[in-house]
Amino acid sequence: MVYSFDLNSKIILISGGYGYLGTAIVESLLFHNAIVYILGRSESKFEALLSSVGCDNKEKLFFEECDISSTDSIKKAYDRIFYREGKIDVLINNAFYSMGQSPEQMTDEEWKVGIDGTLSSVFRCIREITPYFKEKKNGKIINVSSMYGMVSPDFDVYIEFPEFLNPPHYGAAKAGVIQLSKYYASYLGEYGVNVNSVTPGPFPSRNVQKNTKFIDSLKRKTLLNKIGKPEDLAGIFVFLASDTSNYVTGQNMIIDGGWTTK
Repeated sequence: MVYSFDLNSKIILISGGYGYLGTAIVESLLFHNAIVYILGRSESKFEALLSSVGCDNKEKLFFEECDISSTDSIKKAYDRIFYREGKIDVLINNAFYSMGQSPEQMTDEEWKVGIDGTLSSVFRCIREITPYFKEKKNGKIINVSSMYGMVSPDFDVYIEFPEFLNPPHYGAAKAGVIQLSKYYASYLGEYGVNVNSVTPGPFPSRNVQKNTKFIDSLKRKTLLNKIGKPEDLAGIFVFLASDTSNYVTGQNMIIDGGWTTK
């Protein structure tokens, strides 16, 4: 048997699907024939994405209202999609929310919100999808981490650009996402469920890219001397969602231009 990257008939759920990186992931999944549900709070952002999708499969793209801070909202979103489609094949946990930035002035509340929005929200989404995948004895979970879940920031990069400084709770939570992925890969393996994480490196937003001096500092930290483009990241999600990755689980796939190897 030859496995394919074709995602035809796969029902894929993705949170944060209308963001900077999420848009490229969604477009790539659609290009490979998946049926994609964006879990989110803003239908207007979804409509803007829908009008800009550059492939022929936009009729396979749907919005499902879901607030990842709420267990009840997550449950209801999964229930509605399962009722409509009769199955769920893949869950991509890409969204996060946070508050605060300063390593010294961060409040307890800001720390709590950042950990909840970056790590606890992923736990909630995994926990609530688990019964569906256990019953089906199949399914794939892909969690998005960060290079700062693996290495600490090089603070020299941020000396002149404090507004871009990575906050302390972000990396701590993203490290937790990697471990959470391994935990559930172990826990769900006997049910035929694959759980992996994807760790992006420097993929600054279009707004951040306006600061060319800061971008040059990021480039020098990589082996390829360039920042990542959203389309550079999208392919790993197609791989992990497809049957070609059926024997891949418990892994952290690093897409960082070589940043973490230095």
